[in-house]
Amino acid sequence: MPAGAESGTASELIDAKIEELADWRGETLSRIRRLIHQAVPEVVEEIKWRKPSNPFGVPVWSHDGVILTGEIYKDKVKLTFFKGASLEDPAGLFNSSLEGKTRRAIDLHQGDDMDEEEFKALVRSAAQLNAS
Repeated sequence: MPAGAESGTASELIDAKIEELADWRGETLSRIRRLIHQAVPEVVEEIKWRKPSNPFGVPVWSHDGVILTGEIYKDKVKLTFFKGASLEDPAGLFNSSLEGKTRRAIDLHQGDDMDEEEFKALVRSAAQLNAS
C-alpha cells in the first residue's frame, strides 16, 4: 500500500501511487494524468473501489460524472471510459472491452505509444457527453 494511502486527497494518493510504482506503469499513469488535465482542466480526481486485494483503489477522473478510470496491472495500465461505446474514436485508440454496450478501454503496455492529441480529444468528448 502506498505510504499515506489511508489519508490524503485523491491527488495526493495518486501522486503516492505513481511514486510507489517507480516503473513504466507509474510513468504512463503520470503522462495520462497530465493529458487528462490538459484536456479538461476542471477535472476532479477521485479514488474509488478500495478493497483488501486493492487497498489503494482505482484512480478516477470525473467531470459531471465519471470520465475514465486508470487501473494498474502487472503488464498494463487500463484506461476505461465509462461511456466509451457512445464516443467517436476515429484514431482507433480503444483496444479493449470492445464488446461492451457502455464502456470502452485503452490497454497500454510497456513501450506502447498513443496519439496524445487524439487521447485528449477523446477525454474532452467524454466530458462533453457527461455534461449533455
